[in-house]
Amino acid sequence: MTDIVLSIVMLAALALVAGAFFLWRRTGEVKNPALMVLLAVIAVINVLIWTVPTQSGSAPIEQIKATGEG
Repeated sequence: MTDIVLSIVMLAALALVAGAFFLWRRTGEVKNPALMVLLAVIAVINVLIWTVPTQSGSAPIEQIKATGEG
């Protein structure tokens, strides 16, 4: 289940970046596209926090799966 959630978050981040680009090209506005890109960056960082292994070699997502909650 957690794999699906992380995949959806990554797809949403990609959609945010694409939408920000098209909004910027269409309207010339900077504030809203910049905020969309910022949200996408935050989402990607959040996924990386869950999936990148720590110094001990295990990722937080693996710990959740090992307990049977995810």
